[in-house]
Formats: sequence, structure tokens, C-alpha cells
Amino acid sequence: MTETVFDDTIARQLTLNTMAKEETQYLTKEKLQEFKDELDFLKTTRRKEVAENLEYAKALGDLSENAEYQEARELQASVEERILKLEMVLKSAVILSDRHEDTVGVGSTVVVQKKGEKDNRTYKIVGSEESDMAANKISNLAPLGAALIGKKKNASVSVKTPKGEATYTIIEVK
Repeated sequence: MTETVFDDTIARQLTLNTMAKEETQYLTKEKLQEFKDELDFLKTTRRKEVAENLEYAKALGDLSENAEYQEARELQASVEERILKLEMVLKSAVILSDRHEDTVGVGSTVVVQKKGEKDNRTYKIVGSEESDMAANKISNLAPLGAALIGKKKNASVSVKTPKGEATYTIIEVK
């Protein structure tokens, strides 16, 4: 039992150290609100549910061989880690506004054309917490996002990919 507590403590400290080193998080107003709502839910409703599960599991007896108790403790740890992560993200958040510049930055929507392809691709450059390739939202830290930052219309950028180097030309910055 002491090893588990010690391991949990080390894991949480490593998580906190990693989160503390993270840089500014760029968020849209919608994502900021989503994170605030999730944090509120976790701190109120979810914490109460987890505490009730722990109390129930404790009532079952011998904690050293109580699988329900161990599961409840693991759930409690994951909820607390998520709360810490959300608090760190919200603390370092910079809210994106709609950009109307001609230079690509976080918050820009960029239309690019990959060399050798006829179709254009449209991406929104977002912070790492919001990246979602299915929705064409790429992180400012992703190779393509990082390459596009600071560039203007008609500029070309090269990005190393698993399939080799790819070249993109910026068609439009919105």
C-alpha cells in the first residue's frame, strides 16, 4: 500500500512539474467557457460522487484487498489531476480574437495549397488544447502550424512529415 501511495505522489508531482513548464495556452472564447464549465463540474458534482464512492468502498472492510476502494482512489486521483490541468490551462490562457491581419498567427484561418495537389486546404491555427484535425484546427505547435506562423499570403513553407518533406503555399490568410 505504501508503494502505491509513493508512486501516486511521484506521478502527481511529475504531472505538476510538466504542466508548470507548459507555455501560454491559446483558447477561443468557446473553449475557455467549455473548460470553465468542466472545471466547475469536476470541483462540485464529480468530487462529491467520488467521495461517496470512497466512503462506500471503505465501508466494505479490509482496504488492502478491496478492489472497489482501489478503483475509487484511482478515480479520485484522475479527477484531481484533471482539475489541476484545467486550472493550469486557464491560468495561462490567452483568449483568441478574430484576426483580420495579413500575417498568419494563432487564431488565423489559412487557406493553403500543397505542392502537387489541385485542391486547397483550409486550417484554423489554434492553441494545443484545441487542436482537432477532423475539424481542420491545427496547433500552433504542430509542424505545419509552426511553419505557417508569421508568414503572409503567397509565401511557401516546407514541413517535414513522416512521408518526407511537403511544401505548402499560402493562398489566403483570414
